[in-house]
Amino acid sequence: MKTIFAKKTDIKRDWHLIDADGMVLGRLATRVASILRGKHKPIFTPNVDCGDFVVVINAEKVRLTGGKLQKKAYIHHSGYPGGLKEESAKNIMKVAPERIMNMAVQGMLPKNNLGKLQLKKLKVYKGATHPHEAQNPQPLTIS
Repeated sequence: MKTIFAKKTDIKRDWHLIDADGMVLGRLATRVASILRGKHKPIFTPNVDCGDFVVVINAEKVRLTGGKLQKKAYIHHSGYPGGLKEESAKNIMKVAPERIMNMAVQGMLPKNNLGKLQLKKLKVYKGATHPHEAQNPQPLTIS
């Protein structure tokens, strides 16, 4: 039996719709990252972008367990002396809940050019509406 390696021409991309209402952030992010990578497909090849598009709605209603909403801090550095920036998850959820979902999924994708390509297929929206009706995304239930 031969091992099959996927090529760009072999890949058929689907659109999936996920409602994040009441879901735990980390568990949702792992499932989304797996779909973006294409690990749910039998033709998965680690060095080829085999994944599908994912539309996540109701990002503002995602849950953080424990005391993470108050205690979790997102830290980045501007590159200049004294440029350490720290922001709590609670503040980010007020301003842009899409960012928390993006950061959670980004941390679970490869840290290279392939990971950047896969992250571009993630579309996260704060409310229940999205502009991707023409692509006919299929609802995906995550248990």
